[in-house]
Amino acid sequence: MASEPPAPRPSTPSPVDPLSLVRDHTVYSCVMGSRAFRLATDGSDTDRRGVFLAPTPLFWRFEKPPTHVEGPAQEQFGWELERFCALALRANPNILECLHSPLVEYADAVGRELRALRGAFLSRLAHETFARYAVGQRRKLEADVRRYGAPRWKHAMHLLRLLTSSRDLLRTGILTVDVGAQREPLLAVKRGEVSWSEVERWMARLAAEAEEARAGSPLPSEPDHARVEDFLIRVRRESALRECAGAGA
Repeated sequence: MASEPPAPRPSTPSPVDPLSLVRDHTVYSCVMGSRAFRLATDGSDTDRRGVFLAPTPLFWRFEKPPTHVEGPAQEQFGWELERFCALALRANPNILECLHSPLVEYADAVGRELRALRGAFLSRLAHETFARYAVGQRRKLEADVRRYGAPRWKHAMHLLRLLTSSRDLLRTGILTVDVGAQREPLLAVKRGEVSWSEVERWMARLAAEAEEARAGSPLPSEPDHARVEDFLIRVRRESALRECAGAGA
């Protein structure tokens, strides 16, 4: 009896190239950091942040696409859409500020819808996450003061900026990235022209004002999970249909 031919081996899918996800599938990108905050000086870097949409069929494999990618350019960092939304729903300060950057460099239809959805991510959870982040940064500054006699003034400036943003968000329900009229006072801190004791008092005042604003904040107690999830499911479905149609063409 003739033996049956061996069953064909399943082809091994090629590994996902993280950088190609950023190059080919970015839906939203912006400039963040000092340039977005309007605190840039001559030596400031240009920090780019973005969101990419990994094609849905990649999630059907054992090897999943990455949740974030560094590069391809210097000072560039991107998140996969689902990871970005999950962090935004938790009121991650860096993610929320990315959605509210005044310096948008690219947005396709998905990116524009994501940015239009930014209000759905805002809630009073921001008080806890911003405050927790601020406490961690404050401890680092205090350690520098104990060790070197002075903080890293640039970091002190950015902590004051974050505390101001948190207070104003809780007061108004609007997250503002541009520091506006606070530019010069904050840059004076960066230059070391303000004493550490004065900076400490400034930080304490902002933290107290944020705490006071929390009770009467116009923000909802929780973000709109359902609205964000509906968006994500629809985008994933459209991606799957598009990729499958392309494979069958």
